[in-house]
Amino acid sequence: MTVHVIERANSEALIPVETCNEIIKEIPNASKLLPLMKKLPNMSSKQKTIPVQNALPEAYFLSGDMAQKQTSKAEWEKLTLTAEELAVIIPIPEAVLDDAAFDIWTEIKPQIVEALGIAIDGAILFGINKPSSWPTCIYDAAVAKHQTVELGTQEDVAADIIGVDGLMAKVENSGFVVNGFIADATFEAHLRNLRDSNNNLLYSSSLLSSTPSNLIGRPIEYDNSGVFDTTKALMFCGDFSKAVYSIRQDVTYKVLSEAVIQDTEGNIVYNLAQQDMVALRVVMRLGVQIANPVTRRKGNAGYPFAVLTPAS
Repeated sequence: MTVHVIERANSEALIPVETCNEIIKEIPNASKLLPLMKKLPNMSSKQKTIPVQNALPEAYFLSGDMAQKQTSKAEWEKLTLTAEELAVIIPIPEAVLDDAAFDIWTEIKPQIVEALGIAIDGAILFGINKPSSWPTCIYDAAVAKHQTVELGTQEDVAADIIGVDGLMAKVENSGFVVNGFIADATFEAHLRNLRDSNNNLLYSSSLLSSTPSNLIGRPIEYDNSGVFDTTKALMFCGDFSKAVYSIRQDVTYKVLSEAVIQDTEGNIVYNLAQQDMVALRVVMRLGVQIANPVTRRKGNAGYPFAVLTPAS
């Protein structure tokens, strides 16, 4: 008896090769956080290292013609980005593929891209399913460094964010410059009518896809996917050049046909061969790091991000 199997050579029509590069390009757009972060060159192996300064040199005045000049030092530590795997398997009955009046792959691709972006943002911001090799999530690190402001503790929302005791000041007092914000989509309502002492709007909503929304001239991204745990945080601000990522260019697609799909307890949910199904497996890998270099203002005690927390 001839045993048949759906091999990659017989299923290329379902998965166009160019889709791999398309997904790579679209991931930063699906994520609300990655467009603010600094993208490093793609990883050529599992790990990539970057130097981060942890000691700054000092200079001294001399007290006389024969005074001895003092020495100083500069030190760097090594941060490692480790490519961790993101994956999803989507089972599809063969009958559905046969009967579909449209290209199922074209329909499902944006949803896969969105799912990958949500997983990335959740891990970096709140530590949701975060790989152990990735840094402490921004929320936990900001809280540990006391880089938080509670909504309503200043005279108004504007002061909570841009005032001398506000969110931006937390980052600036650490020696960093705020160059962006990310907030839950519901928080935009708090910003739309913010004005300065001259009645000028502090917030500018995006009217064109090529022109991002901005708050006092800094870009702001909104999450509408539910990534934000609004019981913990409403907004993050910071120096996003210190949050870096690198993509390992090995997004792969594979059509599974002779396999079983199990749940987390090991129970078989689908037997693809027995149930006349195929499953699309999508895998990608990327590495992330948060650099916290020493600064003149606060040494190693600061942090390049701060978080606006909800009113208690």
